[in-house]
Amino acid sequence: MVDKVLIVDDEPDIRELLEITLGRMSLDTASAEDLTTAKHLLSSEPFNLCLTDMRLPDGDGIDLVEYIQTEYSQMPVAVITAHGSTETAVRALKNGAFDFVSKPVDLQKLRDLVNSALQLSGKDKLPKSTGNSATEAEADRFKLRGNSPKLELLREQISKLARSQAPIFISGESGCGKELTARAIHMQSSRSDAPFIAVNCGAIPAELMESEFFGHLKGSFTGADQDKQGLFQAAQKGTLFLDEVADLPLQMQVKLLRVIQEKAIRPVGSQQEEPIDVRLLSATHKNLAEEVEQGNLRQDLYFRINVIGLAVPSLRERHEDIALLSDYMLQKISLENSLPSCSLSDSALQALEKYHFPGNVRELENILQRAATLCENHTIEESNLEFISTPHLDIAQPGAEKRQPAGDKADIAMSDEFSLEKHLEAIEIEAIEKALEETRWNKTAAAKKLGVSFRSLRYRLKKLGLD
Repeated sequence: MVDKVLIVDDEPDIRELLEITLGRMSLDTASAEDLTTAKHLLSSEPFNLCLTDMRLPDGDGIDLVEYIQTEYSQMPVAVITAHGSTETAVRALKNGAFDFVSKPVDLQKLRDLVNSALQLSGKDKLPKSTGNSATEAEADRFKLRGNSPKLELLREQISKLARSQAPIFISGESGCGKELTARAIHMQSSRSDAPFIAVNCGAIPAELMESEFFGHLKGSFTGADQDKQGLFQAAQKGTLFLDEVADLPLQMQVKLLRVIQEKAIRPVGSQQEEPIDVRLLSATHKNLAEEVEQGNLRQDLYFRINVIGLAVPSLRERHEDIALLSDYMLQKISLENSLPSCSLSDSALQALEKYHFPGNVRELENILQRAATLCENHTIEESNLEFISTPHLDIAQPGAEKRQPAGDKADIAMSDEFSLEKHLEAIEIEAIEKALEETRWNKTAAAKKLGVSFRSLRYRLKKLGLD
């Protein structure tokens, strides 16, 4: 069956250009010159895609985008905007448009947009079983697990946002599953068959950043003994996820902004730009608005990466998911480490459900990993759980001493089970958590407050399971 596209534009020349272009792609088309005619055509026959101009005699393209979102939510709609009309394009994306193309229309970009949109139009809301065990295993590995209202809402938002090409900023605390959320968006999108590339912006040395992102040519600098593909090239036709995007140096932010605007990159040492077709997702645990105020993030970049915001709930906001997550993690730990399958005792599960998890899902997995190696008779008891920070509620912590206020002389009970290493670790964790909370999880500021280097703090966070 041939796909059919609805073209909505009041300029006959534009309609004819689009009809000819899509006809050469073996697509059927129907045209409307205004909003009223477009709605009539939509009600009389099925379409796989709608292309609409922003300015119409009896309304604008946003009105049509909203109408299609309400009445024909499974059909992608793309808008044609005036050249340089960034605000209009962003407004269309926020209202549910799949993507946009600017006038004068670049026909190759239009063809790419149409092909991508039609792939999405042919997909079900949730991916079907493919029969490919490797693909299905990957889908299961990156599945968002839980039945809490917060997670159900997140799934609904992901399903809707996956149908767009708009840049999305994913916010949430460390360890809550921001990369998992980004993967879920990718896997439900029209780009699911293309690469998903994830990169931690804070882990790339500043001097190598341009080469890592855009690639380089052989001989472009000392040590460049061969051509190298950059992250944008590796993610071509797919999704690039920039984690901790607020850690990018200002100079790199300027280059990233240009890539987003021009949809092209220039490898280091090259005189020519290469077009790229990549959907950009980004995340950080920091408050982006505060980063802009402090001068750490360019305001124009903030508006481009934060077209649509998506908040990932912390684990303490969905405590009812802890039992299900624990069962899955214990099975995973058993398989990966060739250990007998373990289960949680009632008291251990209750202790986990009362704990506030500053490290979120990542911390839960670390706790269960340790407990699975310590438990006896394949049952994890409360005594096997080693919490790395003080719970907000009263929970006994095996092996942990009661913490004293800073500056007070600690009355340490030197029992047979006392561990100096654990006691010192508890003090270190308390100091780090306090510094992070006071600086709103700004690791650079927290390191300064603690009197250690940023690198030293990152090492300690990883060592203590707080990263």
